[in-house]
Amino acid sequence: MFLETVKLALRAISRNLLRSFLTVLGVVIGVAAVIAMVTIGNGTTAQVTADISKLGTNMLFVRPGQFGPRRAATEPKRFTERDVDAIRSQINGLRAVSPVSQSTAVIIYGGQNHSSTVAGVTNDYLIAQNWELASGRSFLASEERGGQTACILGETVRQELFGAARPEGQLIRVGKLSCSVIGVLEKKGQSGMGNDQDDTVLVPLRVYQRRIGGTTDISTIMLSARDGISTAKVQSDVTALLRERRKIGLGREDDFNVNDMTQMAATLTGTTTLLTGLLGAVAAVSLLVGGIGIMNIMLVSVTERTREIGTRLAIGALEGQVLMQFLVEAVTLSIFGGVVGILLGLGLAYTVVSFLGVPFVTSPTIIAVAFFFSAAIGMIFGYFPARRAAQLNPIEALRHE
Repeated sequence: MFLETVKLALRAISRNLLRSFLTVLGVVIGVAAVIAMVTIGNGTTAQVTADISKLGTNMLFVRPGQFGPRRAATEPKRFTERDVDAIRSQINGLRAVSPVSQSTAVIIYGGQNHSSTVAGVTNDYLIAQNWELASGRSFLASEERGGQTACILGETVRQELFGAARPEGQLIRVGKLSCSVIGVLEKKGQSGMGNDQDDTVLVPLRVYQRRIGGTTDISTIMLSARDGISTAKVQSDVTALLRERRKIGLGREDDFNVNDMTQMAATLTGTTTLLTGLLGAVAAVSLLVGGIGIMNIMLVSVTERTREIGTRLAIGALEGQVLMQFLVEAVTLSIFGGVVGILLGLGLAYTVVSFLGVPFVTSPTIIAVAFFFSAAIGMIFGYFPARRAAQLNPIEALRHE
């Protein structure tokens, strides 16, 4: 009996293919919009997480000064090597402590030149940022003490100056400093802020301070906590230590920032997830519009087929059978629209994420929910027209012109 009802429903739908297509168009658009928005949002969230993970594991950045409205515009007090030594000796649970000072300089080799970021660092910088060497070696102890000039190139700088040639052992000029290339960093690509992380040259911190920066001040201290150590605890301990060292009294604001990358990652991920949910909710409104369209067309269909319904009721068809016939028609239309919408949404999402360069992250749960709701919409919005058809008076229906 049910199969016969399905055949009748399919026959009725096939009579007016154009009208049936226009009927399900709202459902198709609604489901496609939900699938596309959620998939693109998931890909964006995954990309943000991946970009932050490139900065290092359990990372904290300590910078002088405070930023934001009503903050003093005076030059913040920089850190010193004594601050770095105090953090290294008094804060537990740290895997790496790397002081950093940087500026921009022109890098010259032969007839090639390139403007890049020059950073004075220690070997802990590579540990803190999980940055491996593609070739060459890290700084020797004698080089870190400032006795010899050596530098490590980012991949972008290597390509600009050397092309396909190996740079190790070659002398380059970093501003006014002549140094020997000892290694090349593995390629990291762009950060979440759009900066090219590979457009950099690393030199020993003391060499930078003496020959480039001209001061012993340190602009940033990078910290990496050991696995299993709470970055929030490290952040609190570092804040307390620096307040004591910088003689900041009770009630006074810090004149430095300790930024926890774990918290920043959670904040950014939460923001993208919220935006994904909002976009999905807005897109879901089209499903409601599609449901109203199905109900409208089914009401028209009931009116057009009044004599057919009257004939079926007159020859013995039960009200439940008539109701089931029209309900199956509505659900079939909405399910068809849901399937087409899912395929269209996935195709649209794949195109967009390929253009944006973010991962294609599908959500089976969202796909299942979209399919379920498309079927539910057909059932809910198709029930009233089906009930109206089932309750027609056979005699009045047969008289209908």
